[in-house]
Amino acid sequence: MRFSAPQTLTLLLLASGGLALAKKDEGLKPVPWSFAPLKRVELPKVKDTAWPKTRIDFFILAKMEAAGMKPAPRAEAHVLQRRLSFDLTGLPPSDMSDESDTSDQVRQLLASPHYGERWARHWLDLARYVDQTPDWLDSTKYSYLYRDWVVQALNEDMPYDRFVVRQLATDFLPECGPKDRVALGFIGLSPTYFKELQLPPEIIKTTVADEWEEHVDAIGRTFLGLTLACARCHDHKSDPITAQDYYALAGVFASVKLAELPTMEETLWKPVEKARAEVAALEKQIKDLAKKKPVSELEAKVAKIKSTTPHYNMLMANAVEEAALFVVKKEKEHGTKLDYKMGMARDLELMKRGNPNDLGDAVPRRFLSAFPSKSGLPRKFSTGSGRLELAQALVEDAAPLTARVMVNRVWKHHFGRGLVDTPSEFGNLGEAPTHPELLDDLTGRFIEHGWSIKWLHREILNSATWQQSSVAAESEQRDPENKLYARMQRRRLDWEAWRDAILTATGQIDLKLGGPASTVSDLKNTRRSLYGASDRQDMDPMLRIHDVPDPGAHNPWRTETITPLQGLFALNSPFMQQQADVLGQWAMTKGVLAVYTRLFHRNPALKEEQATKAFFTGREKDAAAWSQYAQALLAGNEMLFVD
Repeated sequence: MRFSAPQTLTLLLLASGGLALAKKDEGLKPVPWSFAPLKRVELPKVKDTAWPKTRIDFFILAKMEAAGMKPAPRAEAHVLQRRLSFDLTGLPPSDMSDESDTSDQVRQLLASPHYGERWARHWLDLARYVDQTPDWLDSTKYSYLYRDWVVQALNEDMPYDRFVVRQLATDFLPECGPKDRVALGFIGLSPTYFKELQLPPEIIKTTVADEWEEHVDAIGRTFLGLTLACARCHDHKSDPITAQDYYALAGVFASVKLAELPTMEETLWKPVEKARAEVAALEKQIKDLAKKKPVSELEAKVAKIKSTTPHYNMLMANAVEEAALFVVKKEKEHGTKLDYKMGMARDLELMKRGNPNDLGDAVPRRFLSAFPSKSGLPRKFSTGSGRLELAQALVEDAAPLTARVMVNRVWKHHFGRGLVDTPSEFGNLGEAPTHPELLDDLTGRFIEHGWSIKWLHREILNSATWQQSSVAAESEQRDPENKLYARMQRRRLDWEAWRDAILTATGQIDLKLGGPASTVSDLKNTRRSLYGASDRQDMDPMLRIHDVPDPGAHNPWRTETITPLQGLFALNSPFMQQQADVLGQWAMTKGVLAVYTRLFHRNPALKEEQATKAFFTGREKDAAAWSQYAQALLAGNEMLFVD
C-alpha cells in the first residue's frame, strides 16, 4: 500500500488531475479549490533574502512585501521558549536558557512524552472522545485506552495516513492483533442516542438514521474537512456531494455494531466471557433477593469465579463488530427490535428527504464520486462493512485533501489562525486559503516526508514566521486579523494548559502518563487536565465555564469567552484557593524573585517590585497575605496568555 515519497506524490497528482474540469451544465456543483491536485510552484522572489529560514518564510514574506509590510522582529529567547513549550507540551518550560537557536529545543520537546498528551487533546476534540456516558448506554469504563493509544501514536510519530487507517480499520490489518482494537475508539466511542424500544419501528428508524448521520459527519469533517451530512436529505447545496454519496458512506456504518471487545486472544477470552456471564446472572439474583434473605453464599460464589478465572479483569476495547443493523417490528408484541445480522453488511436505500420511512433504490457502498480511484470510478467497498476501503480511499484517492486538512489543523494550533480559517469546512462555504501556494507546498512536502506530523512541527516552528514577536504596532493596525502573518498572535491558553500551568507553578502537578480518568473538580486530583473525566450528559462545571467543548460533538477549534463565572472561579473556587495557599507558603520562604521566575520565567519589573513591597508592608510573615498575593498572580493575564 505504501510507495516511496516521490512515487506517492506523483500518484496523487495524477489521480486527482481531472477534478477541476467539472462543468455546471452537467448538473455538478462548482468544484472547491480543495478538491484540486496539489500544485508545486517555484519559491517566490523576496527582497529581504536574509529573513527566511525555511521555505514557509518565502511564501509569507512575498505576500507581506506585496502589501508593503515588514515582518515583526524576532521574539526574545525567553518568550520563544515559553511559547514553544506550551505549543508542543501544553506545559510551561521546566528551565530557561539563553540559547537563541530553537531547533534543539524543538527536538527535545518533540521527544518528550508530554508532547503526545498535548496533541492528543487536539485530536480528541475532533474525535468526540468521552470518558463517561449515561447509565442507559453500554460501558465506557475502558475508554481511556483509546485516549492513551492516541497519545502513544503521536509520541511515536505514527505516519498520519497510518493513523487514519488504524482508527477506522485496525481489525482488518493482518499485522494488528486484539490489543490493537483500542484504536477503534474513534467509532467505538461515537455518540449513541436513547431508543425507547416500546415505540414503533417508524420512530426508532429515525433515531438510528441520526446515529449513522453522526458517523458520516464525523468522518467527513475530521478527515476531509467536508460537511457530508448536508447530503442526507438532498444533494449538497454548495459542494459536489450527492445524496447517493451520503448513503454510499452511511451503509458502512449501517454494517457495524458498537461493542466492547477483548484485548487478548480468543482462547484466553472465551473462559472469561463465560465467567462474566455467570457473574452477571448471579449478581442479578443477589439484587433480586437482597431484601428477602441472606445472599452471602451467592456473593462468595461470585468472588470465587472472579478469583479463579485467569484474566477475569481483562481490559476491553470500545470498538466495533461487523454486523448489519435492521430496525424491525417485534413479532408477537408491540415495539421495536434492533436486529443485528452478525458478520453481514448491507447497502442502504436512499431515504427521500432524509426520511427512513420513505425509501428509494439501494445505494451500493462506495467512496465519494468526486474522488475517483485509479479506475476512474469511485472506490467500491466490498470487504465486510467497507471500513478498510473507506480508510484507504481517504489517504489514497482523497490524499491531497486529507493531507491539506491535517496540515492546516497543525498550522492553526501553532499560529492561532489557519491558512484556511475554517478547519473543518474546506468546501465552497468555507474560507479560501490566504496562502494557497504555501498550503500546497507544505502539504506536498508533508506527504513526501512520510506523513510525519513531527516533521511538520519542525518545519513550522523553525520558521522565521513562527518566531516573530507578537508586538508589532503597524501590523496590528494594517492587518488586525493577521492574515499576512506579519507578527505572532498573542494567544489565550486553553483550559487544560492553564490548569496544568497552575499546578506546575505550585509544584503539585502529577505527570504520570495514562490510565483511567478522574473527576477534575476533585481537589485531590492533581493529574494533567487531559486525564479529567469528560461526561456527555453532565459536564463538570469547571469544564463548562472554561469553554471545554461538548464531548458529544466534533470540535475543530475552542471557542473563547470572557464571562463573570470565569472571574468568580479565579477568585473563589476551592481549586484556586488551594493552589494559592500552596504557592503562598512556598513564596513566603523563597521570596518574590523566585515566584516570578517560577511563574513567568522573568524577573519582576520595578513597578511590580514596588507594588509588592507596598502590599506586604507590615505583613511579611502573614500566610494569608502571601496566599492572596499568590492568587493574584495565578489569576493574572500573564498566566493565561502566551506572547
